[in-house]
Amino acid sequence: MDSQTLLVVMGAALAGFVQGLSGFGFGLVAMSVWAWTIDPRLAAAMAVFGALTGQLLAVATVRRGFDLQRLAPFVAGGLLGIPAGLLMLPLMDVQMFKAFLGMLLILWCPAMLMSGQLPRITAGGRLGDGLAGGVGGMMSAMGGFSGVIPTLWCTLRGYDKHAQRAIIQNFNLAVLTVTMATYIATGIVTRETVPMLAIVAPAMLLPSLIGARVYIGISEATFRKIVLSLLTASGAALLGSSLPQLLGRAN
Repeated sequence: MDSQTLLVVMGAALAGFVQGLSGFGFGLVAMSVWAWTIDPRLAAAMAVFGALTGQLLAVATVRRGFDLQRLAPFVAGGLLGIPAGLLMLPLMDVQMFKAFLGMLLILWCPAMLMSGQLPRITAGGRLGDGLAGGVGGMMSAMGGFSGVIPTLWCTLRGYDKHAQRAIIQNFNLAVLTVTMATYIATGIVTRETVPMLAIVAPAMLLPSLIGARVYIGISEATFRKIVLSLLTASGAALLGSSLPQLLGRAN
């Protein structure tokens, strides 16, 4: 097994475990591993594919509610945001991509850790839901990060965990399906990409099932602290590795 294949397996396995444990986060975890050496377009295709595979597994293993009235603004915004993300994807180079991902992790993860102390947002209504979905759609096209902003927005809105899971899981399934179809239609997923996707699916399967089993034995609060702390550390490492390169260019 060559080094790149080993890196893909490691990223998919770790991300699969986290997604099985939490129901989200495949793209963030996988990209924190893959973004070090793998081309961003290939990494984005694998992250979207892995995240979608995880959502399809969740359809069979996790019972979800379905509130169309509450979900519709998120999905509508997400579908509108996908084209913007696709336009941005080829414009990013590796170092900028790592810096972006690092900043995302550093800002988002501690915010989620402190979400119990964050103020609840009551304004915005369906427009705010649509805007959060739009950013989620854009970030889905940029690497499968569809659930990041909608999850934070739902938390700030004060939705209980069941309502939030129903929104995020259905939103992710819809947006990631369209994103993957768009990747195939626009040539981001090529014949050369398919063997790597064939590695991602089996690599994440068993860890995802193990993650789901482990989740039963730990509290939600403990899990969230562990995972978000690790993601914050990953973000700091990514940002730290990219800044010297970016500063060198500026000089």
